[in-house]
Amino acid sequence: MKGKISTLPVSYRLAVTSRVLAALLGGYVVAALASVSLSLLLPMARAEAVITGMMTSFLAYLVAVLWCFACRSARRAWIGMLVPSLVLGAISGLAYWAGQP
Repeated sequence: MKGKISTLPVSYRLAVTSRVLAALLGGYVVAALASVSLSLLLPMARAEAVITGMMTSFLAYLVAVLWCFACRSARRAWIGMLVPSLVLGAISGLAYWAGQP
């Protein structure tokens, strides 16, 4: 007996694929920039700041992935990854250049 194969629309599949890519790639970028920003800005020993930044990056990655699948559209997921990435990149750049002798 052959069962009916229900196929999902291509638009739905592309939207899910886009969210997965936003979660994986955008989440990684947000987590990495959060780690760098915290490492440069925390007022503690360099090694402790790096460890704290790296531990916090796991939380940032989790929140980014949750955001990608909680928002209404794939476009909002990408915007939700792009805006924090730009802000964290600017903060990291300013903190790096301000800390130079």
